[in-house]
Amino acid sequence: MLVSPTATLLISCPDQKGLVAKIANFVYSNGGNIIHADQHTDFLAGLFLARIEWQLDGFNLPRDVIEPAFRAIAQPLNAKWQIHFSDAVPRIAIWVSRQDHCLFDLIWRQQAKEFAAEIPLIISNHENLSAIATQFNIDFQHIPITKETKLKQEVKQIELLQQHKIDLVVLAKYMQVLSPEFVAQFPNIINIHHSFLPAFAGANPYQRAYERGVKIIGATAHYVTADLDEGPIIEQDVVQVSHRDDVNDLIRKGKDLERVVLARAVRSHLQNRILVYGNRTVVIG
Repeated sequence: MLVSPTATLLISCPDQKGLVAKIANFVYSNGGNIIHADQHTDFLAGLFLARIEWQLDGFNLPRDVIEPAFRAIAQPLNAKWQIHFSDAVPRIAIWVSRQDHCLFDLIWRQQAKEFAAEIPLIISNHENLSAIATQFNIDFQHIPITKETKLKQEVKQIELLQQHKIDLVVLAKYMQVLSPEFVAQFPNIINIHHSFLPAFAGANPYQRAYERGVKIIGATAHYVTADLDEGPIIEQDVVQVSHRDDVNDLIRKGKDLERVVLARAVRSHLQNRILVYGNRTVVIG
C-alpha cells in the first residue's frame, strides 16, 4: 500500500495536441512523481479525458495552492476538472426501504476496509432496517414519503446530509423516486437496479422475467439524474439462468449481482476513477 498520500486529477476537455504534455509538465515542474496515468479520447465527442495520480511527498505546492495553480492551465483548455486527495475520507449516506442485502454488503465491506469511507447515516422511508443501524452504531433516520409530503420530506433529507457532511448518497434499494429539485441540490447519488429496465419496469420484474423465460438477468449501477433510471452507467453485470430456475432463484441471483455491482460502483467513485461526460462515463480500472 502507498504510504505517501496522493493527489488525483480528473479532467475532460476538447481534444487537441499537447494535452498530456501540459498536464504531465504541471506535475513534473512542481516536483511531483506520477504513479498512475490513464487517458481516453472520444473522437465522436471530440473530447479528451484523463486521470492522473501523483505523490504529494516532494511536491512543491501546498494542497490549498494546487487547485488555483492548475486553474491557470485548465481555463484556456475549456476543461472540466477535479482534484482529490487520497487521505481524505468520504462520508456516505445509505438510503434503503425494506430490502437489506445491499445495505449489509456495503457496511461489511466498509468494516473490512475494502474501501476507505465513513457511513454515519442511514435514511429510510420504512422502519424495518433500524436494527441494522443500531448494530453498527449508525444514525438511522426514518422519513416516510407520500405524494403529498414528498417535497417537504426532501428538505429534511437535505438538512440531514448537510448535518452529517455527506459526500455521497447510495440508494441501496431505496424504492422512492427523487425529485429533480433534490438531484439538483445534491448530485452525487448512485443507484442500483435490476437490468430488466425498460423491458420489465415497475413491480414484480422477476416474476415477469420468469414468465418471459429470460436466459440472463443482470444489475446496473448508475448516477442519478432528473431522468428516472437514465443516468450515466457506472457498472453492470449479468448471470445466466435456465429453465430449472424458479422465481426465487432469479431473485437470489439478482440480489447477488446487485450487491457486487453496487459495491464496484461505489468503490470506483470513492477511488476517483470515474469521469462523467454527457450521459456516459469512463471508468478507469
